[in-house]
This record gives sequence, structure tokens and C-alpha cells, in this order.
Amino acid sequence: MNSTQDAATVSPGGIAADHPAAEPSAADHDAHPHHPAGWRRWVFATNHKDIGTLYLWFSFTMLLAGGILALGIRLELFMPGLQFFRPELFNQMVTLHGLIMVFGAIMPAFVGLANWMIPLMIGASDMAFARMNNFSFWLLPPAGLLLAGSFFVEGGATAAGWTLYAPLSVQMGAGMDMAIFALHLMGASSIMGAINIIVTILNMRAPGMQMMKMPMFCWTWLITAFLLIEVMPVLAGAITMVLTDRHFGTTFFNAAGGGDPVLYQHIFWFFGHPEVYIMILPAFGIVSQVVPAFSRKPLFGYASMVYATGAIAVLSSIVWAHHMFSTGMPVVGQLFFMYATMLISVPTAVKIFNWIGTMWQGSLTFETPMLWAIGFIFVFTIGGFTGLMLAVTPIDIQVHDTYYVVAHFHYVLVAGSLFALFAGVYYWLPKWTGFMYDERLGKWHFWTSMISFNVAFFPMHFLGLAGMPRRYADYAPQFTDFHFISSIGAFGFGLSQLLFLYIVLKAIRGGEPAAARPWEGAQGLEWSVPSPAPFHTFEVPPTLR
Repeated sequence: MNSTQDAATVSPGGIAADHPAAEPSAADHDAHPHHPAGWRRWVFATNHKDIGTLYLWFSFTMLLAGGILALGIRLELFMPGLQFFRPELFNQMVTLHGLIMVFGAIMPAFVGLANWMIPLMIGASDMAFARMNNFSFWLLPPAGLLLAGSFFVEGGATAAGWTLYAPLSVQMGAGMDMAIFALHLMGASSIMGAINIIVTILNMRAPGMQMMKMPMFCWTWLITAFLLIEVMPVLAGAITMVLTDRHFGTTFFNAAGGGDPVLYQHIFWFFGHPEVYIMILPAFGIVSQVVPAFSRKPLFGYASMVYATGAIAVLSSIVWAHHMFSTGMPVVGQLFFMYATMLISVPTAVKIFNWIGTMWQGSLTFETPMLWAIGFIFVFTIGGFTGLMLAVTPIDIQVHDTYYVVAHFHYVLVAGSLFALFAGVYYWLPKWTGFMYDERLGKWHFWTSMISFNVAFFPMHFLGLAGMPRRYADYAPQFTDFHFISSIGAFGFGLSQLLFLYIVLKAIRGGEPAAARPWEGAQGLEWSVPSPAPFHTFEVPPTLR
């Protein structure tokens, strides 16, 4: 669609922008093709929009792969007794489901959104390091193939759980080595992506865009990128120590040689807990863009949102051992990590309060992005409360490694990260494709997903409280009813995502043309360029006033 740019746009901070030269001139177009064609466009991509698109399609492919493993898990747990998979294969599926979803689906999806939207939001022509951007993406497909291929080597994939705890991970077959190399590749990709995002945001903002005028999505990603650089090398160190224990005679985690398996837990969770916030902070940023747009009000408490995001990042680095209350930690240590974990709920609650404050007395409409954002706030709050209960040491020890924990982290990661990703895709899809998605189907996708998600995961709280341990392929008959209900919900949730794929493909192929600003309340520089966004945008930075 050929749409003209608005003369001015207002950013979330309330500043206006004039960009008479934001679009390339006719002479520029004559000098070079609009964009490369064929497979070269994608293999050698350096344009931030193309690389963002690659990330998003890769992450959705991984989401489907991890989802198939999840449905295999729920198929086995439909009824008591061993139905389809031997326990060893069941644990391999559980492990690979976790690794693929965390490192292959959720994280690359957020990096894809960052690639697509951050330059548009700050008035930059592209990401700072275009070729490194290409390299950071192309590390991911080989890593995904390594993880998937580990099922087919002797001994099968690693079955140590997504945390890869020693001593189990030291004893696994070649599939464990493949997982370690895959995580190294994905970690290197994340670090390069984080460096790119930091340099882009700090150095390439349009003249006049002050830090405290940036969209919240940029703020949450800036802080997330620093967290990635802090903790991804820690994971790399932990799994490298496992590798040397396996093949080079070291005994970091072998008690017989003077090592300590609990040391692995300390190192892993120093990575693992900030990782939880790496997967949720960009989600907070998306919701902070969507809620004001459909409330037709500025974000309530912008500065407090920025400071709360920073506080979450700092606190996330000092609460790692709340995953380890059952390891025999001294009482003083238990108290410290319990109180620190409770403290992190304060800045998180600030965000929820601010979103509700934004909606309060706003002129709300409930298009699909807003439904996903409100669904996120509602269900993520439930996940936050169950997390607050797990912060209490005696409760945590009681339900540790039960389905209560499975329910908690799926409420945070699926209803958190994934729901926010859906909100972001529906919100920005008209800007990407130039066409509006099918609103009726979008609402069907939301309601089927929301209902089936809760049917799948809410019963798991009761399973955990009743003592059902996780990662078991079989269970006592008294757990049958809740497992049956959970499996029904899981299959419904999985099928709902095929509807999402259809909606996206339908919007790509055509539909109602999208205006430059398809949402009446949307603010920011990204809505000042035509839909679909031209291959090159902001070659001359917009002038902000």
C-alpha cells in the first residue's frame, strides 16, 4: 500500500517529530535496487526488518517443535501406566521441550521483535552492526538442528532436565554433548544480539530523542541486553565444566574427585534466574506499548516503569538460590533468599499497577492486541502470586519438584512471555505486512488459547499440592482426573496455535490495506512510516521537537 507519512508523530514521551526526508529519494532508488531478490536476500540479509522476520519464523518453527514434544508428554500422561513412551524417552522429551522452548522459541522471538521495531521506534536507519546481526541469526538454525538431531544418536537426547543438573548431565550419552554445543551457539547468538541492541539504542537514537522519552519496549530491551551479557557467559562456563568433567578428567561436579554437584546448581541458577527476567522484561515492554494505544491514554507512571525495570534486573541477580532451598542451605541463607525474592515482587507489582492505571478511565477498545495484553496481565498476576508462595521457604520445600512448580513457571512463561508475543505480533502485523489481519479469527485465537491454557495448567497446582512429582512418566491412580483434564487443555492450546499460523499467513497474502497508523491511539515513530514499512526507513534521521 502506498501511504504517505504523517507530517508529525508524537512519541510515548510526548515529543513530536518532523521527518521530511525520512524516506529515500527517487534518485536513491535509481542508484540501487529496493532490496535483493531471491534466496540471497535472506541468506546474506543485513536489513534489520529481514533479520527480524528470520528470527520470528525460526522462533515459531521452534515453538511448533517444542509444542509437539509437549503434546507427546501430555499424551503419555493422559492416563496412568506407561502408554506410548518408555521413561527414558519421556525424560528426553521433557528436557528437549524445555531447551527448545526457552532458547529456540521465546528468546529468538523477542530478539526478532527487537530487530524489527527498535530502529523504527528510535528513528535509526538500521541496527548498529548489520553483518554481526546476520551472523547472530545464522548461528541459531544449526543449534536447533543439533538439539533435534540429538534424539537420533546412540543413547538418545539428554534426559537431565532443561537445567542439565550434574551428576546426571555428566553421565549422559553423545546427545548431551550435542545439547552443550547447541547452547554454546545460542548463547553466542544472544550475546551478539544484546551488544547490537545496546549500541543501537545508546548511539543511534534520532536527534532529540532523550533516554527518558524512549518507548518502554526500547527501555525493557536495553536492560534485558545488559542482563544477557551478564549471565550468558555464566551458563557457558557451567556447561563447559560439564563438558570437561565428561571428557577431560576434571571433577568440578564429581564428589568422588573432590567436586560438588551443588556447585553446578549455584552456577546454573546465577544464570537461570536472570534468564527468567530476560524472557519477561521484553514482554513488559510490549504490554506497555499496547495498553496505552487501546486505552487512548499515555502510559501511566512512565518514569516509575523505567526504574522498576532496572530494579527487577538488579534484584534478579541476587535471588538465584531460591531454586535451591532443598539442598541443605543454612537458615540465614534461606532467610536472605526468601526476603530478596519477596522484594522482587514490588517492582513487578508497580508495573501491573501502572497498566491498570493506564486503563483506568481510558477510552478502551478490545481489539485482539488489547485482549492479549489484558489476558497477559490477568494470568501473569496468577503466576506472580504462585511465585510469591514459592518464595516462602517451608512452602517451597514442600512443593519443590512437583507439578505446582510446573504450573507456576508455565503461568509466567506461556501466559507471560508467549501471550505478550502474541499481543506484539497482532499489534505490529499491519506495519509488517501492509494488511490488517482477520479480527474475528484473532479473537477466536485469543479465547481458545486463554481457555485451553487455563484448562491445561491450572489443575497442575492441585496435582503439585497433592504431591505429584514432575518428570515422571507414570503416576498413582489418584492423580488421573487432573492429568486427564490437563492433557485435554494442552491439546486444545496446541491446536489453537495452528489458527494463529493461518491468521498470519492470511495477512501476509492480502486483506484490508493497513493505514500508516492503523490503531487510533498508537503513538511513536514506527507509526509515521507507511504500511508495510519500506525496506529502508529513516536514512535521514527524523527531527524531533
